[in-house]
Parts: sequence; structure tokens; C-alpha cells
Amino acid sequence: MEKRWLFNNEADAELVQSLQENLGLSENLAFLFAQKGIKNYEEAKAYFRPQLDQLHDPFLMKDMDRAVDRLSSALENGEKILVYGDYDVDGTTSVATFYGFLSETHDTLEFYIPDRYKEGYGVSKTGIEYAIENGFTLIVTLDCGIKAHDRVAQAQAGGIDVIICDHHTPGDELPAAYAVLDPKRSDCEYPYKELSGCGVGFKLLQAYCQKKEISQEGLFQYLDLLAVSIASDIVPITGENRVLTYFGLKKLNQDPRPGLKALVDLCKNKNDFTVSSIVFGIGPRINAAGRMDHARASVKLLLAKTEEDADAKASLINDKNDARRDFDNSITEEALQMIQSDEVLLNAKSTVLYKEDWHKGVIGIVASRCIEKHYRPTVILTESNGKVTGSARSVMGFDVYNAITECADLLNQYGGHMYAAGVTMEIENVEAFQERFESVVASTITEEQLVPAIKIDLVIFLDDINFKFYETIRQMGPFGPQNMQPVFVSENVHAENVKVLKEQHLKFTVKQEGTNASIDAIGFGLGEYFDLVKSGMKFHMAYTIEENDFRGHKSLQLFIKDIKFE
Repeated sequence: MEKRWLFNNEADAELVQSLQENLGLSENLAFLFAQKGIKNYEEAKAYFRPQLDQLHDPFLMKDMDRAVDRLSSALENGEKILVYGDYDVDGTTSVATFYGFLSETHDTLEFYIPDRYKEGYGVSKTGIEYAIENGFTLIVTLDCGIKAHDRVAQAQAGGIDVIICDHHTPGDELPAAYAVLDPKRSDCEYPYKELSGCGVGFKLLQAYCQKKEISQEGLFQYLDLLAVSIASDIVPITGENRVLTYFGLKKLNQDPRPGLKALVDLCKNKNDFTVSSIVFGIGPRINAAGRMDHARASVKLLLAKTEEDADAKASLINDKNDARRDFDNSITEEALQMIQSDEVLLNAKSTVLYKEDWHKGVIGIVASRCIEKHYRPTVILTESNGKVTGSARSVMGFDVYNAITECADLLNQYGGHMYAAGVTMEIENVEAFQERFESVVASTITEEQLVPAIKIDLVIFLDDINFKFYETIRQMGPFGPQNMQPVFVSENVHAENVKVLKEQHLKFTVKQEGTNASIDAIGFGLGEYFDLVKSGMKFHMAYTIEENDFRGHKSLQLFIKDIKFE
């Protein structure tokens, strides 16, 4: 698939020169520092040497004092507290962190995860009924609740106070809860707005520790779970999230809790875990329990105390993940076939597909897979409890939530954000939705947005690449949204020793005239370029720089993102 290259030229020339002179940097590194907004030594030090004391005071968050006072009195008086979390990775890691930390010293807590299929997303009527029937007097919601007006009222009518910890965008009015912690509240002056749901729960625990003068060392033992939530929920790896992820990854790689260690072992990842390896390795396995069965299993795994217990639980979850993978592979294949065999669908600006027996737990994944093949806004629909339910995914720069809002009269409910959303509708509205959504997308999407893009940070010569340069770039991590690994372009290069691996991956040694460099490069899924590259033609190459460790021998390797011929 043809890709656009978007070159990042946003770096002030005077700042680049100043960084070169004051920090003794090469021009290339000074350019990258300037792109990151680093202006001087102090900012460079804060960026490259994260410290836990860079975390913001949790009491800067609106309602934090009320939340801490209510939580403290409930714990001191032995009240029954229900820790209520969503069924995805952010929700389950939130619950494991909050319940896990407090239940070390208090035994009046219980946790609750709604059933994806019977109760659906967020705070459910069934969940509140359970709390009332079982004598709970405080509910703490994690990664959900910011729009749960009716459920909060139901809880209060049953004599239960609610503390909401959420990170989703609130509606015009907040639920009338005892305390609402959400940095995205318009009246909240908390300095960092992009925390995960687990991050908001963590800040409440941090504030509780400060108020009760409890050492935070025990709380920091949960940073591995917090890093998994940040990575899996695709929130920006900037500011406070970057600090939390930095230390969370350190714990995950050096001393993970038994549940995460069992998942790491299943991933068979020989290198240190990164944000990316969490997203593709640990996250899907934790999610699989809620997709295929019930997410309680994930929380129990994350709370496991021994390796034996964790290994047994992880093995069951891994089986669920294998089943999930079979489902999403076969449904993706079916979906792509539906597009391929329909001229109208093939030439459309959007994809909307419906089949009543597709598995609800994997339709979001299928939507993302379809976009890999047909790059355009996509909605995958299936039947659940007599209604049609669906997951939408978008492409860079296109707001799928806005497009769905234009179809609101055809929907029972919908929610989400720019790049991902969920919908529910009556079966008889599917065709009308299909037509309306296509019409809205076709009239608002640009031709550019229908072509995938790669953001290029810098054009460099192959000679610029060495271990010192790589080491500095590596320390810019952890990489993730809004702090992506730098992508470089080298122009007019040619290849030697060209091979195709497994009929789809391209491997060769890349060289550039006028330089002495000779570096191994690999391009996953780029086998189609074999003949052109092997012919000796010159080309431009976009790539990231990685370290390859083969039997103790370390070398640099280029991971090819794309190739363009003159």
C-alpha cells in the first residue's frame, strides 16, 4: 500500500544551534532535541533522567481532598468498599492496583468487573444492585463512571457513596457522586490531562498515602501494572505518563509481579519489554479473558501471589487468547472477502460490515485489521441480545466519533472518541446506517486521509549511524503515542545480499554512495519490493534504528518502514 511521508521540519534553527553549542550535540541530535521541545540542559536532564519526584501533587486534582477523606473514613470504620472497574486492560489493571494495594492492610474490600456480554460497558444496574444487596457503603469506580448519572443516583438511593476515578471526557454535567476525579473535568486544574484510568486510581492512592503518612514504596511496587495500563490504553507517553511508564517498565523487566511474569514468559520475548511489546504481547492476553469469557480471571491473575498460581491462571488466559486469535483471524478473513466480492464496498470511502454471528469480543480488532488492508474509517457490526452492536476505528486525522454523531437518529446509543467508538442500533437500521455513514465519510474525508502516512523526523546519511547516536535515541524512550521512536530517511541508497524471508519479509545490507557504512536492514511484509531492490536500483528508505543481539554479538539493524523509488 502506497504511503505518504510527512517530514517534520518543526525545529527552530536558533534553538538547534544553541543546543549544539551548549550541550555539545551533533546537529542531528540537536534537531531531534528541538523537536521534543527541549530548550536547555535542565530540560534535557529532566527528559533523559526521569525521577519519581517529577510526579505532580495528587491534591492538585479537583475533589481529591473529598475522595481521600471518604476513602480514609471507610477504611478506618471497616465499611464494605466495592472496587468497580471496566473489563479492558486499563480497567483490570486499575482494579488489581487499587484493590491489591489496599487489601494488603484492609479486609473489607471486594472487586467487581461487569460482564461484557450481559452488562456491557461502564457502571451497570446489575453491579449497583449487587452492591446494595451485599451491604457496601462505598463504591470506587475505576476507568468508568464519568457519564453514569443514573447508576450514581441508584447507588445513592441505596445508601452508597460513589467516588469516580475516570479519564474519559465528561459530558456537560458530572454525575452527582461524592467525589469525581477526572483530570479532563473543565474545572480541574491538574497539570497533566492524559492519565490512564489506572493512573487516576494511582493518584488517589498516592494522595491517601500522603494524608496518612504511609511510605509510597509499597505503592510504587504496582508501577508495572500502571505501565501496562498506559501502554495498552494508547494514551500519550508524555509528561507524567512517561515518568510512570519509565519506572513501570523498569519493574516489569527486573522484578515483575507473578501474574505479569507469567504473561511475560508466555510471550517468549527475549529482549526487554517496551510499550510496543506490552501492546502486542501482554495487553491482548489480559484483554482475552473479558473478550472470550469474564475479565475477573485477568484480575485474579494480576493479583496472584505465587509463581505457581500465576502460571496456572496465565495458561488458562493464554488458551482464551488463542481462541480469540482464531476468532479474529477467521472473522477478518470473512470480512475482507465481503469487501473483495462487492464492487460498491470495494470503491467506497468507508467500510461498514454486518454479520449476526460474529463474536462481539473481537469486532474492534477486526475493524483495525480491515483498515490495514483497506485504509478508511471502518465499522464492524454483529448481533448481541437482540440488538446490533458495533466497533468503529478510524484513520489518521479523521474523527470517526463525529461521523457517527451524524447518524445518531439511527442509533440506540453510541460513545467513544476521534479514533475509536462503539454503537448500538436496531437490526432494521443497519442498512440505513451503512448508507448514512458512507455518505458522511465521503463528503468529509480528504483524499490524503485515505492514504496511510509515516511521520519522518530527520533525513540522515548512513554514516551518521553509530552506537553513540543509537544510545542517545534509545534514552528518548519509552516510546509511544506523542513520543514516537524517531523515524529517519536515507536517500539514494542501494542494497546488497537481498533475501526474502518466509515469502514476505525483505532482508538486505544497505549502502550509500559517498559513505563507508554497510548496515543490515529488515522490512517486515515488504517482500513485494524484492525484484526492484535486488536490481540495484537506488531508492529512499524510511526506518528506525534498533539493536540486534545475536549470541552475544551486538550490532545495529535498520527496521524498514517504507521504501520509495525515484
